[in-house]
Amino acid sequence: MTAPLIAFIGTTPNIGTTAAAYAAACRIAEQTGGEVGFLCLNLKSAKIHRYLGSDAPAHTLDAIRPELKSRSLTPRMLRRACWPFPDEPGVHALFGNLLRDQAEYFTPEEAEHLLETAARTFSAVVADAGCCWDNAATISTARRADSRILCTTGALSHFQEDCSRWIRQVSPLFGVDPSRYELLPIQTPWRTGGYKMKEIGKETGLPLIGSFKTNEAFYDSLDHGRYGHWLKKDAAGAQAMSGPAETLVKRHGLRQRPAVESQPWYRRLRAHRGELGV
Repeated sequence: MTAPLIAFIGTTPNIGTTAAAYAAACRIAEQTGGEVGFLCLNLKSAKIHRYLGSDAPAHTLDAIRPELKSRSLTPRMLRRACWPFPDEPGVHALFGNLLRDQAEYFTPEEAEHLLETAARTFSAVVADAGCCWDNAATISTARRADSRILCTTGALSHFQEDCSRWIRQVSPLFGVDPSRYELLPIQTPWRTGGYKMKEIGKETGLPLIGSFKTNEAFYDSLDHGRYGHWLKKDAAGAQAMSGPAETLVKRHGLRQRPAVESQPWYRRLRAHRGELGV
């Protein structure tokens, strides 16, 4: 059985999509104990490597283009191309394309091969597909996804036009029913007006899967490459995306880890016994 593909797609200006997608990958890994692949498919604005403190990553999406073009990428190659985060060993992150001038040459066949290989490599795959519908990565991911999460904010200008133009008009042209998306509002710590969650859902006509709640420390963590630390150590960060992740885990029939296995002492015991390969 191949792994489910969970796609995160943003509305312009694409605020919080990458962070929400990575948080979901971490929570799914924690809740299942499985290996989750995180694919940054931002072809022109990849950011997750900076959020995690890797300013000059050795392995990125553009680095495996030869294997994608020749359709020779194997699960072992994909694992080697992924960045293992020490504090979240269950997540394997493939950083995005850093060669912006090559973005338009990324083909649907390459995207399909990457998604197919990832589905054979991990127990679940979370893809950050960005917000631009003018590239192969976003379209291929939206078409293939088993769950589609649309990220937006409470600003009317961030979701009204995009939902009308891209989700309702363009998405069906690629065989994706607009009703197959779920809404994930990005909630900031600053109250500057805007629409509330239920109001956004009513305006867009999309069901809510939850929200991604941030605080001031969240933005500081992104600026300083400590996003992984925020997800683990900050009170709000440690709970971020837990609800949506649980929904996705149950929906796709992923094995849920027994409560005892999530305890630090249990992991230390397994490590002492040599059961974790550490």
